[in-house]
Amino acid sequence: MKEIDIKDRLYQQFSRIGKCLSSDKRLEIMDILSNGPISVEGLATQTGMNVANVSRHLQILLDAKLVKCCKKGTYVIYSIGAPLLIEFLSSLWRICEDRLSDIKQIKTELELQYPEVQTITKHDLLEKMKKKTVILLDIRPTDEYDASHIPDAISIPLDQLENYLKTVDKSTIELAAYCRGPYCSLASQAVDYMLKQGYMAYRIEERIHDWNVCEES
Repeated sequence: MKEIDIKDRLYQQFSRIGKCLSSDKRLEIMDILSNGPISVEGLATQTGMNVANVSRHLQILLDAKLVKCCKKGTYVIYSIGAPLLIEFLSSLWRICEDRLSDIKQIKTELELQYPEVQTITKHDLLEKMKKKTVILLDIRPTDEYDASHIPDAISIPLDQLENYLKTVDKSTIELAAYCRGPYCSLASQAVDYMLKQGYMAYRIEERIHDWNVCEES
């Protein structure tokens, strides 16, 4: 009986994480935080929730130690609880895409919104970067770029792209853009805009964490 009791207690602890992740909004919050620290107000803006609802979800995530927080001036800044959780989220997204056909359909719908946008492989991008024929753009907000980015990428948030393009000679240089991964449309929006302005541009599908893992292996 004692061994059974220990096992029951063990799986009850495991289930705490599962119950915590049973909310789509908490998964979204963790995905956002995997890109870098952010305030409650910033999370509210990105998720479309009000601050009170975001705070309730964050408290649940804090109780499970899936996120952490610190004070920065008058703001409370939240971040992912540990690097291991970024790997966990990446694995979870891959499992879901492999097991759930609806996700593949939704991903296809996202891609069809920008039918002219083409992706570029890591190998081809690296070759172009070696030849200095392409500029790599990080389209995410600056604070996410500061937290982590692909080597040699420059930070050009989407709302700054129009002005930045005025400095680029479209006849001699190509552009590649990335954002938060295959389920984020920021890079597609950017590439679609660049193509319409006459630039040769590509989208990178991988998340920066997937890219950096490959770099380290």
